[in-house]
Amino acid sequence: MTQQDRDRLVALKKAKKGLITQRQASVEIGQSERNVRRLLVKLKRGGDRAVMHQLRSRPSNRQVEPKIKQAAVEVLSQEVYNGFGPTLASEYLRKEHGIDVSRETVRAWMIEAKLWRARKQRVEKVHQWRARRDRAGELVQWDTSEHAWLEERGPKLYLISMIDDATSRLHARFVMHDSTEQNMRLLWSYLERYGRPLSFYTDKASLFQSAPKIARDQKALPRDEREPLPPTQIGRALRELDIVWIPAHSPQAKGRIERSFQTAQDRLVKGLRVVKARTLEEANDYLETKFIPWWNRNLCVSPDCADDAHRPLQKTHSLAASLSYVEDRQVASDYTIQFDNKTYQIARTDIRAGLRHAAVRVEARLDGSLAVRFREHYLEVTECQPRPKVTPARPRRKAVAARAKSQWMKNFHLTSPDKAALSAIPQSSVASGLKPILKAGQKRPGQLRA
Repeated sequence: MTQQDRDRLVALKKAKKGLITQRQASVEIGQSERNVRRLLVKLKRGGDRAVMHQLRSRPSNRQVEPKIKQAAVEVLSQEVYNGFGPTLASEYLRKEHGIDVSRETVRAWMIEAKLWRARKQRVEKVHQWRARRDRAGELVQWDTSEHAWLEERGPKLYLISMIDDATSRLHARFVMHDSTEQNMRLLWSYLERYGRPLSFYTDKASLFQSAPKIARDQKALPRDEREPLPPTQIGRALRELDIVWIPAHSPQAKGRIERSFQTAQDRLVKGLRVVKARTLEEANDYLETKFIPWWNRNLCVSPDCADDAHRPLQKTHSLAASLSYVEDRQVASDYTIQFDNKTYQIARTDIRAGLRHAAVRVEARLDGSLAVRFREHYLEVTECQPRPKVTPARPRRKAVAARAKSQWMKNFHLTSPDKAALSAIPQSSVASGLKPILKAGQKRPGQLRA
């Protein structure tokens, strides 16, 4: 019996004695009330084994018979099969001896019989060249390059690029900030021009992946033990458009777009210098009319398969809805919602059953408009003034007469020392270290003037 079974047994016995209710027991053991009642019946009939699964300690129905395992180990223990690996051993067992078991099962048997020693797989070569994808649109690499593109002639710019893995076809644009909004705008233009690719290949930036928040004095949990994090706005948009997002574990993994940035940082910077581009508009004009056509004409390659894997946008796909900043809000009792420190009133004609206190989807779109969707219907909303907060009136305090000033420091701050009082102090008391007792109005010897 495991510790979990013991905890369940304690909770069931408490419920049986009436110390806790069945609902409290269900919460404690993490099961439904119906299952708690069923376990209480089993506890009454069968005792403490009611909390244990009935198939525990029984052999599985899919388990290979022990005599087949023994026969296979005896065959593989022969000298002729010395040094056989699990893959080759499973093939010979199936062909020569009629023992049809999987390779992993044979591996476990050989390790248990000490006929094979498990070892970690060694990586002989690092960052091997990966073959291109067969069709255009199967994989598109997406990244941003921060560089002095205008060479102190203008503001700092970022180059957001998308390059097809099969053909090296380039789609890029200069922006002022590497933000979610600017990346969504470039994604919008790509989808309208080429369609929906099968997958995007990016790094693990915060635009594409939510990072777990941990304290400075704590270590991050292993990847297998982390709770699933909510997707980012771009991750949600790709999921709605049925596009797979693939993260790269190293810069070398997305080397095609990294090498394209090296070429751009050489040729594109010099081209912008020749045309004397100084603004964002001039840089984008040269990029779209000169550099990208040259790239796609001279550096693109033909894919192995002429078929295009890009998928057209369907009627169910709305780029304005997907490529927007989306949050969920709860409808108040007066059919208003709060978003971006503003209050919006839902139109009376759009009020329907189940809307009050329900969650609605609020879309802050790239054109500056706001759309609110409840289930599959969009609601008409108008901005309104928030309801004024009513603060309860506090009772006024009664006036209290001012207190008279205390006189306890009176006669302690004298303007001049009394020399007669000082001379009257006996010298014996001063020599013995005793503090003389002064009368009111007298000052201690050595006391400074206040």
